[in-house]
Amino acid sequence: MQVIRLAALSDNYIFLLYDSTHNRAAVVDPAEAQPVLQQLKELNAELVAIFNTHHHNDHVGANQRLQQEYPGLIVYGGAEDKGRIPGQQVFLIEGDRVTFADRTGEVFFVPGHTRAHIAYYFPPTSPEEPGELFCGDTLFAGGCGRLFEGTPAQMVNSLSKLRNLPDHTRVWCAHEYTLGNLRFALTVDGDNLDLQQRYQEVKAFRDRSEPTVPSLLGVEKLTNPFLRWDQPALQAASHSQDGVETFAKIRGMKDKF
Repeated sequence: MQVIRLAALSDNYIFLLYDSTHNRAAVVDPAEAQPVLQQLKELNAELVAIFNTHHHNDHVGANQRLQQEYPGLIVYGGAEDKGRIPGQQVFLIEGDRVTFADRTGEVFFVPGHTRAHIAYYFPPTSPEEPGELFCGDTLFAGGCGRLFEGTPAQMVNSLSKLRNLPDHTRVWCAHEYTLGNLRFALTVDGDNLDLQQRYQEVKAFRDRSEPTVPSLLGVEKLTNPFLRWDQPALQAASHSQDGVETFAKIRGMKDKF
C-alpha cells in the first residue's frame, strides 16, 4: 500500500492509498475532487473506497463527486456521524477493521474535535516498515484539533489512544499547520531541546515550501505539547498537575495564540 499525499484547498492534505498489485485506490478525507481525479488518471487506477475521519466539509467535500465518477466505491465513516457524511454506507465503531490492498486497518473512536471523529491505523507488515495513522483533525504535527463538539477529557482520552501506538508510526494529519503549531509549542515548552531542533528543521522545510506531513509519532511524543499533558514543563505552564486540566489550559492558550 503506497500513500500519496495530495494538496487541496489552502492547507489541506488528501491521502490516496494505492494498491499497485490490483491497480486500485482508496482515498482518505477527500476535501475536493480534482486532485484525486487527476492522480487516479495518472495511475490509471480505480477508486474503490473513501475513508472519512469526520463530517467537516473540508474532509468530505468531494464524496458525492467521486461517487458519481466511481459508482461502485464504498464510503466509510464513524457510526456517530450517521446523516452527516455524504454517501456514507459503512458506519464504524471502535475496534472495527477495514481492509485495503494487503493491509488491515484498525478503527479508533477519537471524539474531541467532533463528537464522532474516528482514526484509521494500519500496523506495519514488517519490522522495517512504519505503521500508518490517518488521524484527520484529532492529532496534528505539533498540535491537535480545536474542540468543536467534544470535551478536554474526551480529547485527552482520544489522544492517549494514539500516543500509545508505536513511535515508528507515520502520522498523516490533514492540514499543514506544523510551523504555527511549533511556534506556539515553544511558548509553553521552550526549554525542550527536541522541540527547539524540530522548529528549526520545520522552518527550513517551510521556507522551501516543502510539506511537513507525515510526521513520526515518536517525534510527536517528544515535541507536541498536546501529547505531553503529564510532563512537568507543561504542568508548570498551565499551573496544574491534573492531566485533563493541563491539556484544557494549554488548548485554551493555543486558541488565543
